[in-house]
Amino acid sequence: MPKNSKVTQREHSSEHVTESVADLLAHEEPVDYKRSVLNVTGEAWDKQKDGEEELDAENRPAWNSKLQYILAQIGYSVGLGNVWRFPYLCQKNGGGAYLVPYLVLLIIIGLPLFFLELAVGQRIRRGSIGVWNYICPRLGGIGYASCLVCFFVGLYYNVIIGWSIFYFFKSFQYPLPWSECPIVKNGSVAVVETECERSSATTYFWYREALDISNSISESGGLNWKMTLCLLVAWSLVGLAMIKGIQSSGKVMYFSSLFPYVVLVCFLVRGLLLRGAVDGIMHMFTPKLDKMLDPQVWREAATQVFFALGLGFGGVIAFSSYNKQDNNCHFDATLVSFINFFTSVLATLVVFAVLGFKANIMNEKCVVENAEKILGYLNTNVLSHDLIPPHVNFSHLTAKDYNEMYRVIMTVKEGHFKELGLDACLLEDELDKSVQGTGLAFIAFTEAMTHFPASPFWSVMFFLMLINLGLGSMIGTMSGITTPIIDTFKVRKEVFTVGCCIFAFVVGLIFVQRSGNYFVTMFDDYSATLPLTVVVILENIAVAWIYGTKKFMQELTEMLGFRPYQFYYYTWKYVSPICMAVLMTASIIQLGVSPPGYSAWIREEAAEKFLFYPSWAMAILISLIILASLPLPLVFILRQFHLVSDGSNTLSVTYKKGRMMKDISNLEDNDETRFILSKVPSETPSPMPTHRSYLGPGSNSPMEMSSAPNGRYGSGYLTAGTPESEL
Repeated sequence: MPKNSKVTQREHSSEHVTESVADLLAHEEPVDYKRSVLNVTGEAWDKQKDGEEELDAENRPAWNSKLQYILAQIGYSVGLGNVWRFPYLCQKNGGGAYLVPYLVLLIIIGLPLFFLELAVGQRIRRGSIGVWNYICPRLGGIGYASCLVCFFVGLYYNVIIGWSIFYFFKSFQYPLPWSECPIVKNGSVAVVETECERSSATTYFWYREALDISNSISESGGLNWKMTLCLLVAWSLVGLAMIKGIQSSGKVMYFSSLFPYVVLVCFLVRGLLLRGAVDGIMHMFTPKLDKMLDPQVWREAATQVFFALGLGFGGVIAFSSYNKQDNNCHFDATLVSFINFFTSVLATLVVFAVLGFKANIMNEKCVVENAEKILGYLNTNVLSHDLIPPHVNFSHLTAKDYNEMYRVIMTVKEGHFKELGLDACLLEDELDKSVQGTGLAFIAFTEAMTHFPASPFWSVMFFLMLINLGLGSMIGTMSGITTPIIDTFKVRKEVFTVGCCIFAFVVGLIFVQRSGNYFVTMFDDYSATLPLTVVVILENIAVAWIYGTKKFMQELTEMLGFRPYQFYYYTWKYVSPICMAVLMTASIIQLGVSPPGYSAWIREEAAEKFLFYPSWAMAILISLIILASLPLPLVFILRQFHLVSDGSNTLSVTYKKGRMMKDISNLEDNDETRFILSKVPSETPSPMPTHRSYLGPGSNSPMEMSSAPNGRYGSGYLTAGTPESEL
């Protein structure tokens, strides 16, 4: 013991020395509580394990800069859905009017829950498994459920990156390979491929050249070797980006997060210069106010907010766990949420500028084709020349002239009009054709780009943007798996990351067979929506009701240095849980009302057809939902009935010079209300509440712990009947 300690002074001097726990903690040599006589648990001290835990707490990786962290969160939250899902929902649900429910729900659901995940991840500094085990061990299944959902989503999401890689490499040629239908030889006669002629060049290229799709999910058709190689490249990219954790993925984010904005701005400028772009944008933002009263619009807006921010996946928690504990996560939550929103609006402008141009091209094509029909009817005297207005010039026929002629013919030939087979060729009808997802990216947008000057350049830029958007989201999704597993089970980062990517590639081969697109649809529709909704509801309940909103607000005040707005108190405690419960109910009803099925491409008909899932596919679908949700009740039952240890008999308190670390992985039976945060932002979090009696095994009386304003932490331990010499 040091010569200047008060205990040593007392041994060599008759003078009275005033001692306190704070004095001892500040001056004595480090004492591990497990090795001291205060070890009331009887637990054997594992020196190696203790050293590993301490080293992990001290040496957790951190972001190189705040910018790197913000770009990582933006790259994770801004994904493919912002480009091909949000514009579709905007068009479908009232144009500009859809922005109102989306923005309202972003503020009352998205922002508070995003802030909540950032806060708990930053303070506890663990992945999703460790965070929810700390807050409420009986709800520890939340972390495991998040990992499973991340795995399911990562399986099919990387397939989409593989598709983008295929199109990216195919873009380095002129003309683009999907610009014209292929010519096939039938004996000595060259004819256009029938399937392509009956659909379109871009549709044919997508379904036949890229996917080589089968007619139904039941027809496997074997592996598509081209897409298998692209999937291998996609998983290799993800593995290389993730292999060193945030040291490698953080650097990737500088490019993968910023490059899509460069491309979107370039596309917006180019799109606005195209003929018809203004028509598309005006159509997009013309509000249909009656749609705002439709509950379905609000449900879809809530679902989009939910998935746009990546809530419940664990990626948000994983990224924030590498932050310093005094980081202003409230500012981060607000910034990322609204950048996500404005990115969606920017992408919508780009999409509808380009689709407006495409609609004008298709409308002109329609006018030319139908004008030729009318000329044929005029030459065969089916129609009289008197029906044609005198100012109409067939060699320079405008859409306005055609519409006038169409209305006249429809009025005069009312009884036999359908037999003529004329189309109205209205620009609004073209703009109203809703496309989303792969239909937007790989069919509609690619078709529009074939009409661009220097089309290969724009195609390369577009698909490189999709690859980067997908890669940013995949890094966050994979972090939702790797971070909690590495934190919890202490596996080697590099080995686990490589193993996870290899395993995911092997399982993902189901998505690159000829029927793989149908499995992508199944996983996208059913593997995540319901389980994630339940996960986020339980996250909200764990913090707001089990831990306590007031306590949580107080801890945030001490961590951030200011008190968050009272708005968050009410949203966490009442508004968000109610809204999420309504969303979950609506999702269950939607699953029950909408028959589980998919759009199949029928080769012989060269058209899509809605088919119901067969019984074996229904079994897979139901298994996905059950498997993703299973950890929630399973962990609760195992810990409620003490079938597995949750650390309730482990109390380790390590005293250091000038600091005190406490670690309790769980407390006794009826105490799930835990301290998430310690009193000083720079220190390891303490999940242990003050004013608690701890009863060790074999003890007849509890060891009373009370809080006193001693030392730097404002907390001390008063141990009855413990001689000072034993401290």
